[in-house]
Amino acid sequence: MEQLHLPSWTGALEILFLAVAIYYIILFFRGTRGAQMLLGFVVLMTLLLLLTHFSHLDVLSWILSRFSVYLAVAFVVIFQPEIRRALAELGRQHVFAPTVQSRTLVDHIVQAVLLLADRKIGALLAIEREIGTRPIQETGTAIDGLLTPELLISIFYPHNPLHDGGVVICQDRIKAAGCLFPLSQREELSKELGTRHRAALGMTEETDAIVVVVSEETGAISVAFKGRLSRGLDEERLRRMLSAVLLRPPRARDRWRQAREQIDLSPAGLAKTDEQQTQEFEDYA
Repeated sequence: MEQLHLPSWTGALEILFLAVAIYYIILFFRGTRGAQMLLGFVVLMTLLLLLTHFSHLDVLSWILSRFSVYLAVAFVVIFQPEIRRALAELGRQHVFAPTVQSRTLVDHIVQAVLLLADRKIGALLAIEREIGTRPIQETGTAIDGLLTPELLISIFYPHNPLHDGGVVICQDRIKAAGCLFPLSQREELSKELGTRHRAALGMTEETDAIVVVVSEETGAISVAFKGRLSRGLDEERLRRMLSAVLLRPPRARDRWRQAREQIDLSPAGLAKTDEQQTQEFEDYA
């Protein structure tokens, strides 16, 4: 009977490292839109490896070994949106000193949005947080003006050359207007959502910004954050959501968990009610 050899301390360290890495990869992708693709990718590779090993298919085994580098590249391409958002979240500059906006900023935004909603003037504005939005700003017209309700309303007023695009706000300044926000490509979104709402979701999928939308047809106010959209807000809920994200520094949390939550686009996450999403906005701080 062959004697069982225990691994050395270096072998045990390697096993521990691989176990932790696999655990966090599974934890990271669980509940996201990339989970099913990851599962299919792993199942396919496992079946091919087992088939080539036990069937002694040397040629196929040689091809798989030679294409391992290309498979790694394919993995990065397939999961590029998830990886990009995770790296952006983990590599934020202000990890220990998060940006906290002023209450005046929230008041000015709420005042402008309520007036725009009352007159059914469509609007799309993103408040930059810790992930920079310079590429988005460069698609529009630079303004760099002090944020006031009057200036914000005038930008979205009909027949203004900049009213069709989005506005990017950083700290207490309007950095750019007429910007093109990336559109969300998620297929499970409601057909009722127009271009502004899809742009709002796309912006929050690419960055950690919080985006406010005013519907031109109904005057309804919506807020997008972390890839989720909360619709039909009144003044109280709008102020609560903006205050929860912009006025309170987030508590120190596990960075991997925070990054995974940033890309939680699972059906369960998308199906949450407006009240649940409002509570999550407040719990985030």
